[in-house]
Amino acid sequence: MSETQTGRPAALAGIRVLDLSRILAGPFCTQILGDLGADIVKVEQPGLGDGSRAWGPPWAGGEAAYYLSINRNKRSITLNLKTEAGQNIVRRLAAKSDILIENYKFGELKRLGLDYETLAKENPALIYCTISSYGPTGPYKERPGFDLMIQAQSGIMSITGSPENGPTRVGVAVVDVTTGLYAANIIQAALFARERDPQKRGQKLEVSLYECALAWLANLAGNYLASGKTPGLMGNAHPNLAPYQPFETADIPLVLAIGTDAQFRKFCGLAGRPELAADPRFAANSGRVVNRDTLIPILQEIMLERPAAEWEEALAKLDIPAGTIKTLDKVFADRQTQALEIVQEIQHPTAGKIKTVRSPMHLSATPTQIRHAPPLLGQHTGEILQEILGLSEEEIGQLREEGTL
Repeated sequence: MSETQTGRPAALAGIRVLDLSRILAGPFCTQILGDLGADIVKVEQPGLGDGSRAWGPPWAGGEAAYYLSINRNKRSITLNLKTEAGQNIVRRLAAKSDILIENYKFGELKRLGLDYETLAKENPALIYCTISSYGPTGPYKERPGFDLMIQAQSGIMSITGSPENGPTRVGVAVVDVTTGLYAANIIQAALFARERDPQKRGQKLEVSLYECALAWLANLAGNYLASGKTPGLMGNAHPNLAPYQPFETADIPLVLAIGTDAQFRKFCGLAGRPELAADPRFAANSGRVVNRDTLIPILQEIMLERPAAEWEEALAKLDIPAGTIKTLDKVFADRQTQALEIVQEIQHPTAGKIKTVRSPMHLSATPTQIRHAPPLLGQHTGEILQEILGLSEEEIGQLREEGTL
């Protein structure tokens, strides 16, 4: 059982997760659970492994940086699920696991006898989480899906970009990441529900990329459902707030994010234009939103009067959110990033020391921790089969000869 530096077990210590997921959403979820102390048993295809292992460059020690970024705190076992022996080992591992997470094509695991209904007969306490593209019902339920196409089909791209350049995707695979976060949440909720259940029963869980993308629309979906008006491309402006966008300054762009009328009044005082805050068109946020085409050019002229650093320092003193648009080299060199010690080093078997962005979650008594580097393909196959299933070295060797591992 993993123990933290406080001497207490990690939050999810003693919880075993059988991870049959690949690429991003599932592995992002299980990395969160691993950071919290769960034992993640990552099942991979012999010879190939998780597809993200090949998503380079860049590379480190023969592994894609993409794979390394989302697979720490896991142990890897290779299993050929096309063989009866491989399927049987998954069943035996599931019988000794708390959670199973998968993102196989619709119906594929049922065909292999690895669906929830089958596995729950042997282990009624099993929490079985499926990540799908479009959800368990509807005309698209059997379609495959990747982040980009779901961004397109969910409306995310229709609200991202500028009128001049057209729709664009969000720079990070936000649908996959959001789905991973929802999956981690629902799994922990199911663990809590099982703990409260007198019979300690698990349950079937499902999250889909499509549903999570629609939930991610948040206020944009709410705006449409309330008004019936389809939102368009607004570039970096905000549909419900103004001013809330980048402005050119005397040197480089600065994002000004005013969220309250009080902040706008303080900004106008700083800018030497208090009359703007008194103007009936701009005094309230609703008026600023309606009259943004008049207000924004006025503010742009004001912002050009000073360099960005001068604006940023003065605005910070007034508790008005503002900041420059940083590239990643500047982000990781920033004194706030350094103070948080969010970049940590891990010793990897082939890459040596690699850097990773640690978990952003802070728990005072059971903090997250990095226990394992992202595993090599099948690095822990023998260890897992011996430790969890009690197989002998001879039995493991026979499975290798048969092509099961």
